Amino acid sequence: MVSITINGEKHELDVPGEMPLLWAIRDVVGLTGTKFGCGVAQCGCCTVHLEDEAVRSCVTPCSAADGKSVTTIEALGTPEQLTPLQQAWIDEEVPQCGYCQSGQLMAISGFLKKNPHPTDADLAESITNICRCGTYGRIRKAVARATGGGQAS
Repeated sequence: MVSITINGEKHELDVPGEMPLLWAIRDVVGLTGTKFGCGVAQCGCCTVHLEDEAVRSCVTPCSAADGKSVTTIEALGTPEQLTPLQQAWIDEEVPQCGYCQSGQLMAISGFLKKNPHPTDADLAESITNICRCGTYGRIRKAVARATGGGQAS
């Protein structure tokens, strides 16, 4: 049994401690916004916040989240109250296929808590999520818009 607070709601989960947090979130709790991509922490589709730190949930065991707080894309904002980053995502038309977007948003929103005015170089160095559609230019523009940094290149 592990006890995890997900998006402010406490869950007592009867799962093995080594089960990846991703599968507990998706299959046990039923929150499907967090995506499976590679399963080896390379692509970032599965990014969530564990105690306000962005982590790749496909390789994070449930035992690492026991007694802790997890935030998924479902709690980043609401349709009625988007975060500035989510609104910038829409304004800059970032998504193409959209599959990686929840992981991108979670990784970048976690990063912005530590570095609220990043440069393009900061993003390139710190955000390693993969977008197979290649919308990196739009992602940089959305981050610049959300942080008041003007137009990024």
